[in-house]
Amino acid sequence: MRISELEGKRVAIWGYGREGRSALAALRWRLPSQPVTVFCSHDEAEPLRDMQDPALRIETSVNADMLAEHEVVVKSPGISPYTSPAADAALNGVRFIGASGLWFAEPAAGKRICVTGSKGKSTTTALLAHLLRASGARTALAGNIGLPLLELLDVQPPPAYWAIELSSYQTGEASDVDVAVVLNLFPEHLDWHGSEARYYADKLALVTRAAPRMAVLNAGDPRLVELDVPPSTKVHWFNHADGWHLREAMVYRGEQPVLDARHVPLPGRHNRLNLCAALATVEALGLDAVALAASAASFRALPHRLQSLGLRHGIESVNDSISTTPQSTIAALDCYRGRRVALLVGGYDRGLDWGVCVERIAAEPVTAVVTMGQNGPRIHEKLKPLAQGGRFILAEAEEVSEAVKLGLQALGHDGVLLLSPGAASFPRYRDYIDRGRHFAKAAGFDPDLINTIPGLGVA
Repeated sequence: MRISELEGKRVAIWGYGREGRSALAALRWRLPSQPVTVFCSHDEAEPLRDMQDPALRIETSVNADMLAEHEVVVKSPGISPYTSPAADAALNGVRFIGASGLWFAEPAAGKRICVTGSKGKSTTTALLAHLLRASGARTALAGNIGLPLLELLDVQPPPAYWAIELSSYQTGEASDVDVAVVLNLFPEHLDWHGSEARYYADKLALVTRAAPRMAVLNAGDPRLVELDVPPSTKVHWFNHADGWHLREAMVYRGEQPVLDARHVPLPGRHNRLNLCAALATVEALGLDAVALAASAASFRALPHRLQSLGLRHGIESVNDSISTTPQSTIAALDCYRGRRVALLVGGYDRGLDWGVCVERIAAEPVTAVVTMGQNGPRIHEKLKPLAQGGRFILAEAEEVSEAVKLGLQALGHDGVLLLSPGAASFPRYRDYIDRGRHFAKAAGFDPDLINTIPGLGVA
């Protein structure tokens, strides 16, 4: 649905975070007198009242009947359409759309490359933008990575490429996609999607529903190998011997060694596979990926993603607050094999299976594990039998500050203090950024120096 089609309709915006703010700004830019209802929190209502906009109605509560007063509701990504009150309102004919969906419906010059995956999508999207810019192309970096697409509405001059990160909440809204990149799949956000099967279906809608002109897929993921790709979509595989893949730390294109990934600031095999995905995408776009590969060495790693904050008293503090699944915690541990590690783990309990992570710790014990958050007690109980006999220190904390103290005590004056929670941050923290900032401060670092995502916007 294009923004112009909202004119004269009963329109609401549900949620006034950054996506909601971008939606209201876009409506006011294109339809300045359009009546709009904003459903928001009490704190969010104050700046809205300060606008003194006579066509704006502000509501600090919401239910299905209130939503049903509107024909179209632009909802924030974190609001699930599968649960009440959204599901009830939809039965009454309310059409829900996200801010990203509004952007995709607008005509825009430049090729659209959309990246998703259960892990690594932000890094891959940023890497892709970095490589495309290294080719001399004007490129936009936006989406779930931290800049809503609607904030780049009508940008001039238009970019040649759009590098767009999409979460599983947004993939179903993509359209007119030139390249869809899917990195990997494992269970996540089951509370939002309602089931593992629906999560996979929603994630893969970027390929199955959007029917992109090309898809770049991970040959090492069985679900992607078996995916029923639309016949109009040409598939390019990475993590395959015939294409871009890894051999130890070396990045290969087929039989050709191209780049020693140890010279790229991306720790861990999973991050190096992200580089393979980005290079495969550059190649799919018709550019010389072999020639551009060396540009990856100047890439700046993103905050809150295996971000080394520095050394204090012999301890390296690593902020991996973006980690929201047990699999991402395992990937973080793999980066620090052979070193003394105090792992801080736990957060919001979404019912994910922690068995795989427990097995990893059983096979390669760390120095200490400190559990915290809502699912901390459940993880602690699973680890307790493994910790018997002093194989590793096992401790419990209420939240991050206490966990940092316990982790530092366990390490003494040597090792890695690793925040890789494997769980969402709420309700204790507003988001993973807030949690990462809290970790940085507790570990003795300035939280204001760790947040900048390089390259957002158009350059």
